[in-house]
Amino acid sequence: MAKNYYEILGVDKSSSAQEIKKAYRKLAHKYHPDKQGGDETKFKEVNEAYQVLSDPQKKSQYDQFGSTFDQAGGGAGGFSGQGFDFSDLFGQGGFNFSGGSAGGFEDVFSDIFGGGRSQGRTQRGRDIHLEVTLSLKEAHEGVRKTISVTKQAECDHCHGSGAEPGSGTKTCPTCDGQGTITRQVRTMLGTFAQRETCSTCHGKGTIPEKNCTVCGGDGVNQKNEDLEISIPAGMSTGQTLEIPGKGEAAPHGGRPGNVYVTVTVENSSQFERRGEDLYQTIDIPFSKLVLGGKVEVETIDSEVTLTVPKQTQSGEVFRLRGKGMHRLHGRGLGDMYVTLRAQTPTNLSRKQKNLIKELQKEGL
Repeated sequence: MAKNYYEILGVDKSSSAQEIKKAYRKLAHKYHPDKQGGDETKFKEVNEAYQVLSDPQKKSQYDQFGSTFDQAGGGAGGFSGQGFDFSDLFGQGGFNFSGGSAGGFEDVFSDIFGGGRSQGRTQRGRDIHLEVTLSLKEAHEGVRKTISVTKQAECDHCHGSGAEPGSGTKTCPTCDGQGTITRQVRTMLGTFAQRETCSTCHGKGTIPEKNCTVCGGDGVNQKNEDLEISIPAGMSTGQTLEIPGKGEAAPHGGRPGNVYVTVTVENSSQFERRGEDLYQTIDIPFSKLVLGGKVEVETIDSEVTLTVPKQTQSGEVFRLRGKGMHRLHGRGLGDMYVTLRAQTPTNLSRKQKNLIKELQKEGL
């Protein structure tokens, strides 16, 4: 069955040469067999489609003969690399494995093979993920927390160098001080040189004359350490705080990881939080709703006096501006919304009962 090259590349007949090239580069990157998760069959299919659609003459033949292109001498068999104009993909002059002027090869496959010009890279320390539970007041005001963790930390004996104190360093014999080694990689597109970080010196180009007697030359060892974490005011459940450079130390002098602190804010029995705003319900005597008066209202950090107008209905909501939660990063405060609810009296005296009966007679 004839293949639909437009469908294989995910383009249509009206697509420009640049759009066809872009689609090919993306799929070649995705399916390259030397990449983890690659697919050699699909990679060949993508190359085959591009071989035809990138050539104006072959594309014209394909568009003319359609599904009979295979029998029309279009040369749409399996991709062999013969007769394929790599300058379409890699620029005029073809591709250059030695890092010359035609850098298109690196643009397409640098993520697959690590790039033809890669330099030595030291390992990065692992990140530490922590969870912290805060009370509502702590979330409002901000708080400092001390958390004990066990992590890889810089060796105190060699201060992370990996060398025994008093000893020097020498040129790495594996990479001759380059920090990288080169190996030949064979692919269906040809053989090229790939640089990778030297496993002996880990990209530094030098090694200790004598390894540290405590850490064995890694520059790190495991320790129990107290982390001081400053949590800013206004954080909400699910938000994460990043603390750069406070994660695990990396062996052989690499960059340390980060600490990520995810916050959980406990529910309050007194306040309901909705974003930066707080909500509270207060029961007050029916008489105060009818006749008006003053009510003391406790907020998250103080106590304020609320003036209740006469003939206030039970369930009416009052807004106290700036009495809610701190907004994250110092952007002011939210508001508090107070709902006043009529309190039903209990354990009434005889006099109180008689007065209520009199009110009942008056229709109240």
